[in-house]
Amino acid sequence: MPENGGIAGRLLPLLLVSSVAILDRWSKGLVESRLALYDSFTVIPGFFNIVRSENPGVAFGILQEGASPGRTAILIALSLVAIAALGVMLWKAGGQDRWTTTGISLIFGGAVGNVYDRVSAGKVTDFLDFYAGGWHWYTFNIADSAICTGAVLLALSAFLTRPRQEANA
Repeated sequence: MPENGGIAGRLLPLLLVSSVAILDRWSKGLVESRLALYDSFTVIPGFFNIVRSENPGVAFGILQEGASPGRTAILIALSLVAIAALGVMLWKAGGQDRWTTTGISLIFGGAVGNVYDRVSAGKVTDFLDFYAGGWHWYTFNIADSAICTGAVLLALSAFLTRPRQEANA
């Protein structure tokens, strides 16, 4: 992505945000229309299944247990605050390096995808199930993948750009 605040520097991140949110919603809709809750489809035996599940909590099963009446409202409110903050960060990131801009865009798109589920259904649809033997990773979705990938890109950006900035000082 361009390292300036011009039109392309603003439109390309917005295109990435939109693409992540649309791909996430499309994939969840496909799974929801083809699999009943907790049904499973083996993709790669011993490694990868598509399993339709619902997560009323947040990432990695946090806050999944114990239904509190206000939990969904609080999670929606926090998600909307995060989306607003990411929007501001993305707008200001026009002059940032492409790793930072891409990372923020991925997190923003993933947050939009998951908050859509939470607003419309009170829970998030997860379906990607990776495992090896008896070890299973938490079931997740495209939005979760984008959020994690974006976080890694932001961390890499912090480590890779700092030496250049200090060298130029």
